Parts: sequence; structure tokens; C-alpha cells
Amino acid sequence: MDEVLKATGVEKTYGLHTKQPFKALKGIDLTIDENDFICIMGPSGSGKSTFINVISTIDNPTGGRVVIGGQDVTDMTEEQLGRFKYENLGFIFQDFNLIGSLTISENIAVPLSLSHKSKQEIIQDVEAVAKKLGIDHLLHKYPEECSGGQRQRAAIARALVNQPKLIVADEPTGNLDSENSHEILRLFKQLNDEDGVTILMVTHDSMIASYSKKLLFIKDGELETTIEKLNKTQKEYYYEIVDANSKESQELFQ
Repeated sequence: MDEVLKATGVEKTYGLHTKQPFKALKGIDLTIDENDFICIMGPSGSGKSTFINVISTIDNPTGGRVVIGGQDVTDMTEEQLGRFKYENLGFIFQDFNLIGSLTISENIAVPLSLSHKSKQEIIQDVEAVAKKLGIDHLLHKYPEECSGGQRQRAAIARALVNQPKLIVADEPTGNLDSENSHEILRLFKQLNDEDGVTILMVTHDSMIASYSKKLLFIKDGELETTIEKLNKTQKEYYYEIVDANSKESQELFQ
């Protein structure tokens, strides 16, 4: 199985030239293979958001290397990174990040704006991914005319439309109710199981994390615990995640 991402000794220090620099990441290693569905959890201030930002090229590490699709992104220029992200990564955010003045169709097509495809090819790509996600009837609507679940599906379609090597999802159900959250996570699982989409997701919710294949628990800037689903049922996996989180919480009272 091919490696999609390999992070080696990733560090991130804020305030490097101050009297009190803060080391948010302390040398984390991570390998993501094709068809992985990995979730990252950790308490507030643990470094999980910093880590996902660094390995997805949103931020730069102060130490270590990040290789995505065989290319070292650590030393790329901003221009190189811009094109690399467009060609290799898809992002899904908690607040959808759709452009209100564009239709759902136009929002989904945004990542294809740098491609050399014809207008007809772009329309075909947009319609195909929208149909897969069950929102092809919404393509001419604007985001404000759609529900939260529909907007998140549009955001997922936008992330998928250029067939990236890796989908990065940061609290993707944070603004959704319970029913829509589980609907979106079932969709993630389907995309991973049936289409081989590789997913890296951050969440604070054990139930959401139970849809993944592997959980990484980060604490104080270090990778502390790894839990794999393997042959467990989702319920068994969920309780193992809850137990790991519970132990972390109990330590706060010791």
C-alpha cells in the first residue's frame, strides 16, 4: 500500500526569538497510507490543531519533515505550496467556508479554477461529485438557501472534486446537529470503504472518532496513545476510545 503522508520528527515552536518560547509539537512521527481513515483527538491546547495544520501545509514546522505523495513540502515556496495543495489536498472545515455569493455548483468548482480543464469538463466533474453526495438538485442554489447538512455535503464535494491524495477534515461536524453529524460521518466511512478516499480528521467527540480506522491521541505536543479499530465493532471501538479519554481526564485529578 502506498504512503500518502509521512511526517518525521515534526516540531512547532512559537516565539522562537522570545524569552519564553512555547513548544507546541515535540517531535511527532506519523505515516498515513492509502485508504487510511485516521482521527486525531486531544484536550484543548494539546497541539492537535497545530499538528494537523503543519502536516497539511497550512502552517510550517520549525523542525522535522513532511512528505506528501512522495514530495517533501517542508521547503516549498508559497507559490509551490499553493499549487501543491490544489493538486493533492482537500480541506473540510467546521464552518463550511462556502462563498455566499457563489452557487453550490460554483463553490464546488473553486478547486478546479487552476486546472487546464475546459468549462464543460469542469461542469461534468462538479455534476458527478454532486450526484455522488446527493446534492445534484442543489447546484443552482446559494449556500444560504441550504441546510447545514447540505452545506457540509457541498464542502465535501468541493474537497473531493479534484480527486486529492488526502482529505483533511477539521471538526467537520462541529456545526451540525446529531442526526446530520452521523449522516456526514456515514458518508465519510462510505467514501473511505468504497472509493478508497484517504481521510485525516480532527474531533473532540469519541462517537465521531469511532467512525475512523485508527485514533491518535495527542497530549502536550506528543503522540501519547494509538488505538486501531481492526476487527472490533464500532461499539467496541467507541468504548475503547471513551476509556482512553477517561484515563486522560482522571489524570487531571491526581
